[in-house]
Amino acid sequence: MLKIRKFAAIDIGSNAMRLLIVNIIEEKGKPPLFNKSSLVRVPIRLGQDAFTNGFITPELSNRMIDAMKAFYLLMKVNKVERYMACATSAMRESENGQQIVDSIYEQSKIKISIIDGKKEAMIIAASDLKNFINSDKAVMYVDVGGGSTELTLFNHGKLIASESFKNGTVRLINDMVSAQVWHDMESWIKNQVKDLEQVTVVGSGGNINKIFKLSGKLQEKPLSYSYLNNQYNMLSDMSYEQRISNLALNPDRADVIIPALRIYRNAMKWSGAKRIYVPKIGVSDGIVKAIYFETIGLKYQEISF
Repeated sequence: MLKIRKFAAIDIGSNAMRLLIVNIIEEKGKPPLFNKSSLVRVPIRLGQDAFTNGFITPELSNRMIDAMKAFYLLMKVNKVERYMACATSAMRESENGQQIVDSIYEQSKIKISIIDGKKEAMIIAASDLKNFINSDKAVMYVDVGGGSTELTLFNHGKLIASESFKNGTVRLINDMVSAQVWHDMESWIKNQVKDLEQVTVVGSGGNINKIFKLSGKLQEKPLSYSYLNNQYNMLSDMSYEQRISNLALNPDRADVIIPALRIYRNAMKWSGAKRIYVPKIGVSDGIVKAIYFETIGLKYQEISF
């Protein structure tokens, strides 16, 4: 007999906030199936405030509260059983981050956990990344956000190293990433892969997903380093307006997609990877798996109907 449960994940990033609702199909004697039901993305660029001013302004704070009220109602009408809300670099670096979290809970009933880069990497590892890492190959998972880049390295199916760098798309467009940060990232990658024969990169994030969609490739096919390099040069030659009108990019995507490609391209170059897979997995997917299997030590919340 089938049983269908609904879980949700809220990912509060530096460039946007997302609500993912997932149907979990349980059948005796079979592993659970996770089918995405809906995804709502709200482009509230928290990092613009957090990284330049050190705090989130009342205007963005109020927009966050409105978004969370809407997310709660969407979860309720969809009869979501459990959810978890996580905030990453923008909220953890804001002086008033915890104050905003408390205010959101009072006004929307949504409890938010502010997580660090290590916990973020653990959440990502809980996703369908296992389909790529359970092999005899070395895999480097690269998740590029607005405020940070999370790097996680697996070899023979086991996690061997992970690191978080304050190098993200919103920081880059505001010229807030020093040469030292780039150097540290390069040194870390080269040091970690020096004894590995071959590394394949798995990319996560809205920007690499958009690049993959533009390629027209089947989901299981990788993109080459040369393709990423060509896309980087092509997009760099276009104006912001052209990227919106010619490629149908959202306004909040058209400016950050180039620095995102710069990060992915360098990660491939420094690791010696010739291919990057883009399986459409990320923090939201990992959160749902973490709720279901009760891993990583973060407490989920329940919704009363």
